[in-house]
Amino acid sequence: MIRMFAALFLILSTNIAYASPIRIKDLVEFDGVRSNDLVGYGLVVGLNGTGDGLRNSPFTEEIMSNILERLGVNVTGEQFRPNNVAAVIVTASLPPFARTGSPIDVTISAIGDADSLLGGTLIMTPLNAADGEIYAVAQGTIIAGGVSAQGDGGGVVQGVPTAGVIPSGATVEREVDFAFADLSVIRLALRSPDFTTAARIETAINQTYGRGVAVMLDAGTVRLDITATGDVSPAHSLVRVENILVEPERRARVVVDQRSGTIVMGDDVRISRVAVSQGNLTLRIEEAPLVVQPNPFSDGQTIVVPNTNAQINEEPGIGLAEIQEGTSLSEVVAGLNALGVSPRDMIDILKSIKAAGALHAEFVVR
Repeated sequence: MIRMFAALFLILSTNIAYASPIRIKDLVEFDGVRSNDLVGYGLVVGLNGTGDGLRNSPFTEEIMSNILERLGVNVTGEQFRPNNVAAVIVTASLPPFARTGSPIDVTISAIGDADSLLGGTLIMTPLNAADGEIYAVAQGTIIAGGVSAQGDGGGVVQGVPTAGVIPSGATVEREVDFAFADLSVIRLALRSPDFTTAARIETAINQTYGRGVAVMLDAGTVRLDITATGDVSPAHSLVRVENILVEPERRARVVVDQRSGTIVMGDDVRISRVAVSQGNLTLRIEEAPLVVQPNPFSDGQTIVVPNTNAQINEEPGIGLAEIQEGTSLSEVVAGLNALGVSPRDMIDILKSIKAAGALHAEFVVR
């Protein structure tokens, strides 16, 4: 396991050290080019007895009554308790530049006590945005993400049968009013704000178009002057800009996952001079009570005598080791691997080095 971890770390550190330039489109978001969240409240029918219990979910009965009345069925004052319907929340994401009639995917989630949405059909459901307007309408057969089986003595559930998706299950009915072609200035928002990366993006764009077309405003924003590019439209400008290659600046960072023992780090992480000592101390306590029986034909009583066995074992660990100034973290990990330190012990050592102020990187623990 140690050899496999060492090989994996070597591959990761090598790839990080010699990173290739990245397209600007993979580093930034263009101002205004974004998706919009949609949400709706609907009804799923056709379930095989796995729907809401209407006694516990009165809102299901209410929406079912409203739908039937819109279809011309008068159910006022009627008592009905079907178990093949379920109230759901429908969510979707309206992509940028979506046009009327374009299909989008939707996600269906039960909000009542339905056992499963498998095989159900979503009835026509309007999807609203944050402004309260309807931008899409969803309807279709649900593909559930799990399965459940129930018997008289118990049941089994695999996955999440109370949630599912409808691929291309909604149709866009209203377009977002965004005059992209009329823009004269577009801001580029960096996904990972960094002054050096923003400056490199500015330089790369100006080398393509000329000085003054791109201006860095801050660590997370670069302004692009569309009128100075000489292109026909902003879309033509972004076609050229988004494919320009830039080498982003990496922040020194160490990411560890305590559950799996995974450590991912960059080659630019440095450690100051520090001494490290590590060992494993194990405390074991065992209870083995003794039962003392009285002599035969006597009036004595059986007595339980407590018997405790306590042991402290100290396994061999790392002695006092000194790390020199400016040592890279890859060299430290290679040395710890050579000493046979497990990944989990290595995480504890790195946390202690960070707490001592000798690890010069952002330390992320998941």
